[in-house]
Amino acid sequence: MSVLRAWLVAVVVSGVSIAASLPLLPQPAAAQAAETIVVEGNRRVEAETVRSYFKPMAGGQFDQAAVDDGLKALIETGLFQDVKVSRVGGHIVVSVVENAVIGRVAFEGNKKIKDEQLSAEVQSKPRGTFSRAMVQSDTLRIAEIYRRSGRYDVRVTPEIIEQPNNRVDLVFTVEEGVKTGVKSVEFIGNNAYSASRLRDVIKTHESNLLSFLSSADIYDPDRVEADRDLIRRFYLKNGYADAQVVAALTEYDPDKKGFLVTFKIEEGQQYRVGTVDLHSTIANFDAASLRSFSRVNVGSLYNVEAVEKSVEDMQIEASRRGYAFAVVRPSGDRNFEAHTVSVVFNIDEGARTYIERINLRGNTRTRDYVIRREFDISEGDAYNRALVDRAERRLKNLDYFKSVKITTEPGSSSDRVVLIVDMEEKSTGDFSISGGYSTTDGALAEVSVSERNLLGRGLYAKASVTYGQYARGVSLSFVEPYLLDYRIALGIDTYWRQQLSNSYTSYGVTTLGFSPRLGFQLREDTSLQLRYSLYQQSITLASAYNNCNNNAANTSLAFNPTPAYIANVLGGVDPTNSTSSGVYGYGCYGDGESSLPVRKELANGPTLTSAVGYTLNYNTLDNNKNPTDGLMIDFKQDFAGVGGDVTYLKTAADAKYYTPLVSEIVSVIHFQGGVLTKIGDNDLRMLDHFQMGPNLVRGFASNGIGPRDITYASYGAVGDALGGTKYWGASMELQMPFWFLPKEVGLKGAVYADAGSLWGYQGPTSWAATGEVNTKACPTCGLQYDDSSVVRSSVGVGLIWASPFGPLRFDYAVPLTKGKYDVVQEFRFGGGTSF
Repeated sequence: MSVLRAWLVAVVVSGVSIAASLPLLPQPAAAQAAETIVVEGNRRVEAETVRSYFKPMAGGQFDQAAVDDGLKALIETGLFQDVKVSRVGGHIVVSVVENAVIGRVAFEGNKKIKDEQLSAEVQSKPRGTFSRAMVQSDTLRIAEIYRRSGRYDVRVTPEIIEQPNNRVDLVFTVEEGVKTGVKSVEFIGNNAYSASRLRDVIKTHESNLLSFLSSADIYDPDRVEADRDLIRRFYLKNGYADAQVVAALTEYDPDKKGFLVTFKIEEGQQYRVGTVDLHSTIANFDAASLRSFSRVNVGSLYNVEAVEKSVEDMQIEASRRGYAFAVVRPSGDRNFEAHTVSVVFNIDEGARTYIERINLRGNTRTRDYVIRREFDISEGDAYNRALVDRAERRLKNLDYFKSVKITTEPGSSSDRVVLIVDMEEKSTGDFSISGGYSTTDGALAEVSVSERNLLGRGLYAKASVTYGQYARGVSLSFVEPYLLDYRIALGIDTYWRQQLSNSYTSYGVTTLGFSPRLGFQLREDTSLQLRYSLYQQSITLASAYNNCNNNAANTSLAFNPTPAYIANVLGGVDPTNSTSSGVYGYGCYGDGESSLPVRKELANGPTLTSAVGYTLNYNTLDNNKNPTDGLMIDFKQDFAGVGGDVTYLKTAADAKYYTPLVSEIVSVIHFQGGVLTKIGDNDLRMLDHFQMGPNLVRGFASNGIGPRDITYASYGAVGDALGGTKYWGASMELQMPFWFLPKEVGLKGAVYADAGSLWGYQGPTSWAATGEVNTKACPTCGLQYDDSSVVRSSVGVGLIWASPFGPLRFDYAVPLTKGKYDVVQEFRFGGGTSF
């Protein structure tokens, strides 16, 4: 029995072990019910909206991943201050605490930046959802706006004011702090150019006493970065092909309460052009035929801008010849020992890519066609990078936009590109009040209103009113830059001007005129203007200068004859000697009155001039306002006689050449000349003659040079300036900064020598009018005048100030040679402003 019992136990134990080792068979289970989402705490947000952020699995169950994703999505909406998720029984309970609603957004303490500007920048808006993260972001944004305006000590504190019904008021309190400017701009590694010269190149300026009138001294990291490129381009333009601006270091100095900006430069060596070659890989294309389009000359300083313009001109010319995909790629081989660069223009066949679309973005006011007409290419044309770059440059030159950038995106196929034109528009209207004073024109003021982009159509219009001590006027101008969709500018000017008598002229001139003109840009540095002028001129003369009853008691005249002089010389009656007959027969001419040509012009009445003319202009100046390098030539001619009362041909030429010398000294060479030619039998008017003074040779008064009425010079009476038909002038000037003054002051000195002459009066010399010269009694008693062609010359010094009030210039010149009757004026001042 014991054996049997033991065997049974062993069997049972073995069975249990076997059963334990076998896998469990699946048992039927009850179906699980779908989970539901219960939303608690919501007031404004619908419960269904909250539920939509949770995505169930098949069967309506929510795994932990779905719950976590829904929780994260709800938090990211910014609608809730707090979100909690829990499982209760068969439910998922979502408890939310909604963010408050913003009642109002206010700003306090801001004086330099208006509420409207700050409101446009912050994301927190009235009736919007309150979010602490958004408030923090807005705080940083306000501080950044102040830093951009140069106030780095700004403190912005947000204040949240609780209101009933889960509403809050948001108040940003601003402590603006003082203006944080650029205290110094320094350069490291500059050997070829002084720091003072490089400061002229960049846009960032040091703070000075006049900084409150501009913002150039405000630290702007974007401006500093742009200055790096300006410095590099300056070096590349002047032969330093290896120049790099390796760093622009900025540091805030708490003691000076401003920024210290330092540019680190590696200049390299200066190169000249060794050779210029052209190679072409395009079949049947003669590369040498493009040599005339090269602006790079052997022996000249290597100039990257000249290379770029050459590439552009060559590529455009190749496209015109039918090689639409031609690409010009410049290369340069440096000779480090000879300091030369061998320039090679390689003309290759580029990829066959077409323009699919031109998309414009950012032009909210300017019409699309105004932008598209600046492109020489359109949709469907071959893609030409040179033409795209030219279009970008033209758009920038319009001065309608703060920024213009043209980029490309892939088109619908590999051979298609889309041009994206991104623009940021700016204000194009101007209202200005100008004021000034000069020793010639006296005090002068002008009010003008202009619009460069009228109605967003690219039209220009201006109206101005001038009122001054000796000059008054009204003018209206209108310009259509694209006449009939051609690159031809149509301009129309209407004006009324009045020049009053002053210490230099005894008469006044009133001019009413109308002048349409057409302008053509022949190339970037050459332009042509065709014009028609129709104007009426009339002389105004005070009665004291135009009567026969003058006497010695009249102190308003430049020449007051004695009663005996009037009787014996002029033909009047001497009250002390009734027998005097005045045998010379001068009549009343010369008794202190204006000169014969003036009074004859007055007697003839208003004169109508109808003239056609043109101006050819060549300009390579580096800066039109403050040039330091380049050449500008004007050649113009006007032919009067297309109707009207006068006929003549007037020719004038003017050339100025600027070149930098050592130590920032700029040399200015100026030549000018003109000829007035009589046509037909009509006499030339005195008003049509050239009138010269300090505009020809400094040191002389206005109208102080040239032919002058000297009929009664022996009696102390020198009459009006008559003008001449021929003139020439030459000037040599050296301009230099004051190195001991901050560059930002804008003061420069000048020393100069001028020479020139005006001669050839061909106006009226006699006048058979009542009371005038009795030619029978005195056949030789016509107008006598000095018409010497003697060379006038002077030397002088000048002070040039690019002031915040406008350009001002003071000159003191001493004449070395002059005509006997020329009028000297050693000191001259002129200037004005717009504000």
